[in-house]
Amino acid sequence: MTRRTTVLVVGAGPCGLAMAAQLSRLGVQVTVVDAAEHPHTGSRAILLWPPVREVLGELGLAERAARDGIRPAALHYHLGSGGSARVPLTDVNAPLVLPQERTARLLAEALADRGAGVEWGTRVTKVVPDEHTVTVTATRADGGTTEIEADWVVGADGLRSQVRTQLGIDFSGARFPATYLLAEGRIAGKISTEEIHYFLADTGVALIAPLPGGEFRISGAVPAGTEATAEHAQALLDERGPGGLRFTEVRTVTLFSSDERVAGALRSGRCFLVGDAAHVHSPIGGQGLNLGIPDTRNLAWKLAGVVHGRLHESILDSYDPERRAAIAQTLRATGRMARQAEAGPMARRVRDLTWRLLQATGALAHGYAPMLAGWRSRYPDVLLGDPAGGRDRTRPRPGTRDPRWIPKASDELAGRFQLITYGGPSGELAAAAAELADRLPELVAHFPLNGRTQRFVLLRPDGYVAASGGADRLPGVAAKLAALVPTPSSPAATAR
Repeated sequence: MTRRTTVLVVGAGPCGLAMAAQLSRLGVQVTVVDAAEHPHTGSRAILLWPPVREVLGELGLAERAARDGIRPAALHYHLGSGGSARVPLTDVNAPLVLPQERTARLLAEALADRGAGVEWGTRVTKVVPDEHTVTVTATRADGGTTEIEADWVVGADGLRSQVRTQLGIDFSGARFPATYLLAEGRIAGKISTEEIHYFLADTGVALIAPLPGGEFRISGAVPAGTEATAEHAQALLDERGPGGLRFTEVRTVTLFSSDERVAGALRSGRCFLVGDAAHVHSPIGGQGLNLGIPDTRNLAWKLAGVVHGRLHESILDSYDPERRAAIAQTLRATGRMARQAEAGPMARRVRDLTWRLLQATGALAHGYAPMLAGWRSRYPDVLLGDPAGGRDRTRPRPGTRDPRWIPKASDELAGRFQLITYGGPSGELAAAAAELADRLPELVAHFPLNGRTQRFVLLRPDGYVAASGGADRLPGVAAKLAALVPTPSSPAATAR
């Protein structure tokens, strides 16, 4: 017998769970399946940068995550040629250190609180899309099969995605030429537990990061033939660390490698790819979930709007170009960091000198930290375009993120644009904005603020700036917003 669901999410890692939890919050029926028989375990991705923290906040998980995690005060780069560069992490830029299994557990709890769960031991073997639905066949752990008919499918099933394979989407790129050793456990010796340390030694780079519960993670590229043993973990600590540190307990030690790959398409009809199913890159910089979970944040509000008939289906065309731009930016950054980590003797001297100059000029705090924190992410302006015509000189610019403008998080506002006007609640601009919000109440919420000049900032539900400017620009923005709404006779409108 074929089952029906509105959205089928394939994969119950953090990205799949985040996708499902956000859709559930937006009132969309969702089914989640995963080939594994049990929830995934292990620390894996540990850095939750601001874009991920914002999603946790919207799902009501911020306090629990903060209680379980660690907020580092700085990134500390210990230079092989002597000295160091310290990147302070303010509240705006700081990540939360939280093992991946705990992040996934929190997201699963948020999903369960909304009445949904994960069907473990359910491996997708066939994906057949047509014009109106997608039929997915899966094999259960008991050997039986199940068939699910979904209006939409989201592939969050990782590097070896069956959804991507079944859709025939290529995954071009290459294996990154390095093997990494990762060990976690307790360490004796003097090292700050409030900083994430990078030791840039002549023998290679080592990461030493504090973990919740008093443990540490150590990781670094190692020569071919290195074995995943406690002895090799201690050797890595001795060769590249500050000296005087000793593992008193090694809870886990493993070897891993990484790829740099991007899917040829992030959308194929009614199917989408998010997370590692869509892109993989070097682990340096801890950008894995910082790229994958924003995929889900970009897609969830658009897909929910289409499902509920509030948005025209054409808005889904923006998912690929927007997220592809973010992927390219992250791959450039992580690739550059990885090449610097494996630099030769001359390049290492140049690298260390560059770090000192960046430290002295303040560029690390004002440029590097915001980049890691996701504030430098840029989208092409494909959603609303330039409604005023000509070159846009307004600030903040469309397609950017800015910590001064973060959408208010509440279930009532979920999925709506937030229009912030300055110049007081009784001015001409505020009146026009209020009229727009009254005309499109399911799409726009208006927040009038005081200010010397009449100007506005329109925030998308995912935190990116949709438009900004003076009072003369708002009519054009209003027309573009209205164009996102289906006409009464369109399929999306009649689906409401």
